[in-house]
Amino acid sequence: MDGNGRWATQQGKPRLFGHRAGAKRVREIVESCPDLGVKYLTIFAFSTENWKRTQAEVAGLMMLFRRYITKETQALNEKNVRVRFIGDRVRLDKKLQTLMDELEELTKDNTSVNLTIAINYGGRDEVARAIKDIARDVRDGKLDAEGVNEGTLSSYLDTMVLPDPDLVIRTSGEARISNFLLWQSAYAEYEFIDTLWPDFTRDIFSEVLDRFNGRDRRFGAVKK
Repeated sequence: MDGNGRWATQQGKPRLFGHRAGAKRVREIVESCPDLGVKYLTIFAFSTENWKRTQAEVAGLMMLFRRYITKETQALNEKNVRVRFIGDRVRLDKKLQTLMDELEELTKDNTSVNLTIAINYGGRDEVARAIKDIARDVRDGKLDAEGVNEGTLSSYLDTMVLPDPDLVIRTSGEARISNFLLWQSAYAEYEFIDTLWPDFTRDIFSEVLDRFNGRDRRFGAVKK
């Protein structure tokens, strides 16, 4: 969900104004998913690299995450949205961790949309954490090293219960993947669009999905 800060700058506002606008946009996109045929939606809210931003912006983002969860919990549950969080939670403050745990527990039986929110997430960090866990289980005799394969690694990732993404959308004109779902996106389709996230409407989402549905996906095979 890139471009919040630039969007705010264009409005003559501070960067956090853009992040607040971006958070509001999330609701519209989540609510549009059932009608657009989207069962699983993952949003990249805060990366392991975002700690490099100014202390004021990071603190503002953490406050925004706490406020978003508190404000949206009832609506998400009423819309039958199941919420999961991925990423390393250890560095997050305890209040935010508690809110995340409570939202996951409250919505665990919901079935309309599976919303995954990546906070303090990085693809490389996720794989490194998974490898550490695999190594620990091999050491403790819980896992046979000779039997480790791609499926084993996938089962140790934060996304172990989720399907691999079909489509990755990057807003704001940036044409890079920025450490997002590196393992899982091996055969995902990509869309890099110029629209800044606060301007990413349901209609634009629908247009991107239409283009995706017209693609020929062969997964390394030759079309017969």
